[in-house]
Amino acid sequence: MIRIVTYSTKPRGGVVHALSLAEALARRGNRVELWALSVDGAGFFREPAVPAHLVPVPRNPDEDTETRILRYADALAKGLARLAPARVNHAEDCLSARALLRLRDEGRIASVVRTVHHIDDFASPVLDRCQRASILDVDHRIAVSRYWATRLDEDFGVSADVVANGVDGRRFSGALDPAAAAERFGWSGRTVVLAVGGVEPRKGTRTLLAAFASARGRLGERPLLVIAGGETLFDYTDYREAFARDADRLGLTVHRGPLPDVLADVAVIGSVPDPDLPALYRAADTLAFPSTREGFGLVVLEALASDLPAVVSDLPVLGEFLTAGQDCLMVPVDDAEALASALVRATRDRALRARLARAGRRTARRHTWEAAAERHEAIYAGLRAAA
Repeated sequence: MIRIVTYSTKPRGGVVHALSLAEALARRGNRVELWALSVDGAGFFREPAVPAHLVPVPRNPDEDTETRILRYADALAKGLARLAPARVNHAEDCLSARALLRLRDEGRIASVVRTVHHIDDFASPVLDRCQRASILDVDHRIAVSRYWATRLDEDFGVSADVVANGVDGRRFSGALDPAAAAERFGWSGRTVVLAVGGVEPRKGTRTLLAAFASARGRLGERPLLVIAGGETLFDYTDYREAFARDADRLGLTVHRGPLPDVLADVAVIGSVPDPDLPALYRAADTLAFPSTREGFGLVVLEALASDLPAVVSDLPVLGEFLTAGQDCLMVPVDDAEALASALVRATRDRALRARLARAGRRTARRHTWEAAAERHEAIYAGLRAAA
């Protein structure tokens, strides 16, 4: 039995990784179960194709982030205490690793594997200790990029295997045609720049807003910036308030909700139902991915599989599977003017768009969840041999 544990049921990168990896392992004949913390009884953003167990925990809006993380980890550990034996116990994040480490220390499980998607710079000593323990105290680590494996070695003195993310190319390439997709979302006839990940510091959203304001007169018909996603355990209230002030200063009208107001310049639409995600990419003209830090960049793979040109930050992790000028355009981190210029090129230059789409499809085809699952099987087998 392979048990994969994640901190949430929401469509964040680590959760998508947990579901997709679990399902690919099961397709290859492995017995797999998925465990997750369920805030206020919420189910997974989509129905898993493997047995799934949810550990409920109530939401307390009055507690700070430190208290919330520790309470959630405690609840997850108590829920996991009823688990059956498994040969692999695999944590996807620091919170689930904390829960599994407690069970290991109690003698309930033999070892803990952890996927490290990226390392955060936590100002909170409590969260920093939680992260450090989830890296230093686990029995084996897997990183989703060479960059983060190197950082684990240099910053923590530990090694990690590297297994890249995958993407279901058939799902994203078979979506609605762009015009029908745009009509579904209510922005037919508009030029749409799409960002996925919510309004967060790590996603570079304020830089994107400034870039869009600079570029919108050159983007095409009635340009619209759409920001989807944003489910998180962390409190980004200050950043989101600054984003709202930026929009006012730049003269941009912001709509919040699933369908944009016809007069809005920016639509913050939140999480999109999973069945609509392929159509979301098809309904846009360009993906903007100006992140300041990423573990891998799964959103970019999904966009490329959807034939959507992507403008991304020149992060080392993205350079591991993307080539600037071939399957994407890359710009320096936090450079709003460079981002604005690249968005205009990726949106208006038809020949460039066609080249990016062709190369992007090839890049997406090189990354499958089946390949990731096969690599994990080899790692799991090595753990058993070393035991």
